[in-house]
Amino acid sequence: MAVNKPRGNTQRQQEQKAAGSRLRLSIDWDGIFASPKSTLAWGIFFMVLGLVMEVSFVSYIFTGITDQSVIDGIREESIRDAGRQTRNVLGVLGATISHIFVYRWFGISAILLPVIAVLGGWKIAFGREPYSLSRKTKEVVFFLIWGSVLMGYVVLMSNQESSLSFISGGMGYAINVILFDWLKWGSIIPIIFALFLFAVYFYDFRDTIEQWQVKNAVPDPVTVEVNDDATVSTEPVAEEKEAVKPQEPKYVSVVNDTYDDLEEEKEEVVEEVEPVAEEIEETPVAVSAAEPVMLSVEPVVAVAQPAKVSVPGVLELEVEDTMVKEPEEFVVEEEDVNASILREFGQYDPTLDLPSYQFPDVSLMNEVFENAHEKVSHDELEGNKTRIVDTLGSYGINISKIKATIGPTVTLYEIIPEAGVRISKIKNLEGDIALSLAALGIRIIAPMPGRGTIGIEVPNKNRETVFIRSVLSNERFQKSTYDLPVILGKTISNEIHIADLAKMPHLLMAGATGQGKSVGLNVILASLIYKKHPAELKFVLVDPKKVELTLFNKLERHFLAKLPNSGEAIITDTKKVIFTLNSLCIEMDQRYDLLKEASVRNLKEYNAKFAQRRLNPERGHRFLPYIVLVIDELADLMMTAGKEVETPIARLAQLARAVGIHLVVATQRPSVKVITGLIKANFPARLSFRVTSSIDSRTILDAGGAEQLVGQGDMLLSINSEMIRLQCPFIDTREIEDVCDFIGAQRGYDGAYALPEYEGEEGGEGKSEVNVDDFDNLLPEAARLIVTHQQGSTSLIQRKMKLGYNRAGRIVDQLESIGVVGPFTGSKARDVMFMDLSGLEEHLRVMGIN
Repeated sequence: MAVNKPRGNTQRQQEQKAAGSRLRLSIDWDGIFASPKSTLAWGIFFMVLGLVMEVSFVSYIFTGITDQSVIDGIREESIRDAGRQTRNVLGVLGATISHIFVYRWFGISAILLPVIAVLGGWKIAFGREPYSLSRKTKEVVFFLIWGSVLMGYVVLMSNQESSLSFISGGMGYAINVILFDWLKWGSIIPIIFALFLFAVYFYDFRDTIEQWQVKNAVPDPVTVEVNDDATVSTEPVAEEKEAVKPQEPKYVSVVNDTYDDLEEEKEEVVEEVEPVAEEIEETPVAVSAAEPVMLSVEPVVAVAQPAKVSVPGVLELEVEDTMVKEPEEFVVEEEDVNASILREFGQYDPTLDLPSYQFPDVSLMNEVFENAHEKVSHDELEGNKTRIVDTLGSYGINISKIKATIGPTVTLYEIIPEAGVRISKIKNLEGDIALSLAALGIRIIAPMPGRGTIGIEVPNKNRETVFIRSVLSNERFQKSTYDLPVILGKTISNEIHIADLAKMPHLLMAGATGQGKSVGLNVILASLIYKKHPAELKFVLVDPKKVELTLFNKLERHFLAKLPNSGEAIITDTKKVIFTLNSLCIEMDQRYDLLKEASVRNLKEYNAKFAQRRLNPERGHRFLPYIVLVIDELADLMMTAGKEVETPIARLAQLARAVGIHLVVATQRPSVKVITGLIKANFPARLSFRVTSSIDSRTILDAGGAEQLVGQGDMLLSINSEMIRLQCPFIDTREIEDVCDFIGAQRGYDGAYALPEYEGEEGGEGKSEVNVDDFDNLLPEAARLIVTHQQGSTSLIQRKMKLGYNRAGRIVDQLESIGVVGPFTGSKARDVMFMDLSGLEEHLRVMGIN
């Protein structure tokens, strides 16, 4: 890649270094405000502030008239004299604050305002809300304004503005003056109507009214007695009213209920219905229902004809000479539950896991330096045109038209030959044209796709460096709506080329040593980091060379994924690479099970459905981030592992697209032994930097041309049968360090995203020996919890032990390895292998787990 970055300006470099030092010595305000001590201090501060305001407001109600003259003349006398005259409990400060909020603005309604400060301070200090802060804030703001306006109406109608004006405040009184000019005494109508609208839309009385109607629609219990002659008696029986409790309606209105509460409610409803079945088997039968229910009752004595009896508004009973049918169970419709949760809490937002996360800014990148020389001079353009025309003319090929397009690395000369000229004749003159232009890397494109011309790419004498900052700040990238936007470079027409990795869906890269391959990987990683939140994207980084991707170690708690109990997040050991690839295959299979359970076809539809709260986390559903697997040197892995690496890579390339797992694989040696047919067939998008031979070019691109590139970021992209020449942006090591430091200094997750555990095929039974020392210290407690509840699910451990999903998932995998629970079965809970705690304790003792 060409780098024309000035290196001789020592003074400028020293200034930049000094500026960088000053930047590093600046105060980390985010760290100060985000520390536990600071949050506690700020929380207590806001709570105290709220209490101070409340005390001053209440005091003002009794002392405000006396303090009025003091506040009006505070500018003309000292604070000490004003303090002696002020009767407010909190002195001059309290009187001044109260004068503003109570007298000038909101009146006595201002006593509601400190509630927001107290609740906000409580949330900051202790990380939880005694009441919903957002809901209470809306209520306080409405009643603050509405109460002021209502009191303004009272003051205006009483004709005692001078003595009562403080109860409405200036705002409420002014609004009522305007309303009175329009409606006179009828101005109370819009005030009351505003309260009605707020109550309807904020409190949603519809559900409350429906529940009240259902509750009060239950009639007295009815005794249905089937006699020998098939007659039916419907007289109320007082002594049997306690036989069956009134049943709840078939729907549940969810406000602050969790999925746990809903499951318990479902069980309670079913339990309440069970005694009804027992009573029906006897005669007489007492039934009480909240809604019409279909029941089938067999008479004790057979009858000749079935009798059908209707009790208006309550039951419809059918008497048949068959068997007794149990009443249908009341089922909580999950769609209704999800709709209610969505209405209350809104869509699920995964980014709220890290609400204070800040995206890196382009200012972390180096400034864009102007090239010292003009890119391509007019004389160079005209000279090249003339030499191309003369060279072709000497072989009897006349040109009717020639046009030049200047790019960052090469200039494209498009020629239109006269009629009758064969294209193959021009292509055979590639070496002669290169000789006449004294240029390296002439590439002829005959014909140009979709243009009807022949292209000749000629390297520029003064090449332009495409800096990463210029493309990251480009409007096209900033406004990109791609799922996984990656910057690949600048085209010959100087346009930024942005691709969607999610649609590629995988990328195969090749290039000889020093031609820009590692820089290209860094650009792809940087572009994804600049656009995606850590909750939406995870990287699995494989670096056999051990030095290329180590800088991204600092992103472990934000963007990286790894095997549980693995030391380094950047995978360098070949054995761990094999385990990681197979673990990704397990992750892929688990995701497909979740997609099948959710009845969707791809990750985007699944996450959209989960965000709309249409999928139950109690059934194993969760938000699924994209996973991008990056392998920096495939050739080394293929040399040391072979089929053990090729098989999982091919399987991921074939199937992982739909579940959001995408591969970026790079190699220095694009030979057929490295890029096998099985791998190559599943990588439709391929990118090649300069290679050493046309054979390597055909191996990676299925076409020649990569051997004619000029190096230093010059590359060819083959996608959808289209070949595009690009200049890769330049990003240096310091820029990567700054970005990783910026993100790594922020609050992150507890650790890297945990991939499923994978046990290598070691030992006689195909599994590695269990190492008890690596187990979680909460594993015994989790085992007892699962056996007690007889439910082998990750969500149970999460709820009862208050653990994160990743740690709970690791514990379940460890429980499977020691035989406490069965294998993964999709969305269903795992089988529990022990029926009581005594058997479990003996098993744990034998395993050496206390």
